[in-house]
Amino acid sequence: MATFVLVPGGWHGSWSFEAVVPLLERAGHTVHALTLTGLRPDDDNATVATANLDTHAHDVLRLLDRAHITSATLVGHSYGGMVIAAAADRADGRVSRLVHLDAYVPRDGESCWSSTTERYRQAFAAGAAGTGYAVRPPDGGDPRRRPHPLASFLQTIRLTGAVDRVPRREFVYCSGWADRTPFAELRTRLHADPEWQVHDLPTRHDAMHEAPEAVAALLLGE
Repeated sequence: MATFVLVPGGWHGSWSFEAVVPLLERAGHTVHALTLTGLRPDDDNATVATANLDTHAHDVLRLLDRAHITSATLVGHSYGGMVIAAAADRADGRVSRLVHLDAYVPRDGESCWSSTTERYRQAFAAGAAGTGYAVRPPDGGDPRRRPHPLASFLQTIRLTGAVDRVPRREFVYCSGWADRTPFAELRTRLHADPEWQVHDLPTRHDAMHEAPEAVAALLLGE
């Protein structure tokens, strides 16, 4: 049986996978859904202000240590793709599969900021204008969303190449928001890379909410 570690995207917590977790558990797998540092309801302003990409990668690594996980499937949604890449690169071979669920797939020296489109860079900047360190959630959406640490969007990732030795690497492209997605060029790049498997889902960005059964089936290899 597999051990899944689910990492949410910007502004979200473990609750973003609430419809997928029981489907994976029902199939007999172990599932850990994370809420990253700075996104927890009881995190104070100082915690939010100092949390960055390294902090979030350490969140994943601490879970691997605490739960004695030696063969993890890391699933990252959106910004969570940055986190799982950083964590896998530092996990000393304890990650057997990466699934970037409509998520960034960074190369060394890139950041969420540099990897996204100008539209989203403007949204990040506008969202952080109030505090200078936390990006407020976009209007609308789930009321459980919280301000996201700006430093985690800005910090560049440092990769040694270990992440490229993860045996199974997959990218899921959600095609139902083609007018706004920042991942179209990424899909093209990875589709041409024989070391990556690319899947398409006809959903909008939050596929876990819109089509949890399809996401679970993909994770289960069905």
